[in-house]
Amino acid sequence: MTNKTISQTELSKRFGWHESTGRTWITRFQRYLPFEETGRYKYYDEDAYKFLEKVKKLNDAQLSLNEIAHIFEEQGVPSSNKELDEIISKKRRFTMIESEVLTTMPVSKDLVIPILLVMSDKDLYIATKLNEGVANHFKLNEEQANFSYPDSKETVFVSRMRATRFSLQKKGYIEEVGKHTYRVTKDGLDLLNESEIEIQEELEELEQVVDPIKVINEQLVELDKYLIDKILTELQKVHWKRFESIVVELLTAMGYGDGEVTQSTNDEGLDGIIKEDKLGLDNIYVQAKRWVNTVGRPDIMAFVGALEGKSASKGVFITTSSFSQGANDYVKILPFKKVILIDGNKLARYMLDYNVGVTVKRKVLIKEVDFTFFEGE
Repeated sequence: MTNKTISQTELSKRFGWHESTGRTWITRFQRYLPFEETGRYKYYDEDAYKFLEKVKKLNDAQLSLNEIAHIFEEQGVPSSNKELDEIISKKRRFTMIESEVLTTMPVSKDLVIPILLVMSDKDLYIATKLNEGVANHFKLNEEQANFSYPDSKETVFVSRMRATRFSLQKKGYIEEVGKHTYRVTKDGLDLLNESEIEIQEELEELEQVVDPIKVINEQLVELDKYLIDKILTELQKVHWKRFESIVVELLTAMGYGDGEVTQSTNDEGLDGIIKEDKLGLDNIYVQAKRWVNTVGRPDIMAFVGALEGKSASKGVFITTSSFSQGANDYVKILPFKKVILIDGNKLARYMLDYNVGVTVKRKVLIKEVDFTFFEGE
């Protein structure tokens, strides 16, 4: 490729992809791909090709597209082969540990009878106590009990226990008698006395039970990802002056103070000012770059230099793209200044969270039983 642009179909052919495969990859990472739009068609340049080369290298190392997208969102886009190799090495180490640990851990189907056995004394069990009892039943070691996926806030064991508890409750084998407090039912005790064949048949039915809250949460995560992609796509198309205004509006909505866009003829490289107090005694200076290329350390150093010219100690650098590792490392060692870097993903997330550039289409309330309401005589 040269500086000329090529179509999505031609870009796919460069990687040897079928058109449907190329469409999937390009759509998944659209926010990162610079393009020109002509009518209904998008045309991509060398930077788009180089970006997809990174994605392909990670995918060839057995990282899924979702894993790659998550890494880019959390850590930024790798700016060198060294950073790519570090991601691949980390994935391989995790895969080895994962295969060794997960194959020795009980799945939901294995947890059913042990849960009922632990509860067979008809005592009340809070979730943590029940988890502990079942972990002891399986003699799980510390590594098994604490193992979690990189993007998860809870351990694999706790997640499987929660799903199994829901299935047992849904089928009437245990009941929730207080918040996160459970007791075995007569049906649950009876199941322990069934034949092996009958127990296996029931276990197969339990596997079909779906937790609606889990489904809703998964759908909300997907909806957020979709909206973030759409917001970033729109940000990459707006006029650069409008982008500066959007950034200042966002920081104002986040409660940092009254904001204004600087005059472009005399901004000294600074695009906006947030006045933290009414008199403007403490200002935050903003630089907003509607870029597709990674923002490197030299760009941040120039921004810090502009802050020096204003005798300012606080700055926010915002871009629709990402920051290199060098840029992130540099702001960590600044002795007398506080500089915050906000990449495209964080920018879109903040806009979503603070309702900037989005509207509330519908509000949904998810309710649970208030067990304290029913207490007393």
